[in-house]
Amino acid sequence: MLEKIDHIGIAVQRLEDAIPFYEKALGLKCERVEEIPGQKVRTAFFPVGEVCLELLEPTTEDSPVAKFLKQHGEGVHHVAFQSDDLTEQLALAKAGGAHAINEIPTIGAGGKQVLFLHPKTSHGVLTELCSELVKESPTEQFEANLV
Repeated sequence: MLEKIDHIGIAVQRLEDAIPFYEKALGLKCERVEEIPGQKVRTAFFPVGEVCLELLEPTTEDSPVAKFLKQHGEGVHHVAFQSDDLTEQLALAKAGGAHAINEIPTIGAGGKQVLFLHPKTSHGVLTELCSELVKESPTEQFEANLV
């Protein structure tokens, strides 16, 4: 089940150019900058209430964000929803006609598990489904299920 909007991803050419706008013009504070090698991006997070803005800078010319920037320029890239169960959420999305870009979660910013739904099947919006990584070991998870 979806719990909340987790973040809104915004593609930018360079974090160094974009961060000052969000800090100076909007008064937000950059919480962290992080590189996610598997996604070929550097990110900067700005909390706004319970939602974050995530700025995305490509680290390679073949990254999905670099391709997005070439086609669309800077701007809103995706909306991310936090889910308590990615497997269940993906099944619901597929039953509703959505197609996943990746059906096996990958690790995204903040160590979260992430899946993406293709924008062609979600009315033009790249949709991210994310979930916190389980902190317990598999043994601890198993034992917790026995109780």
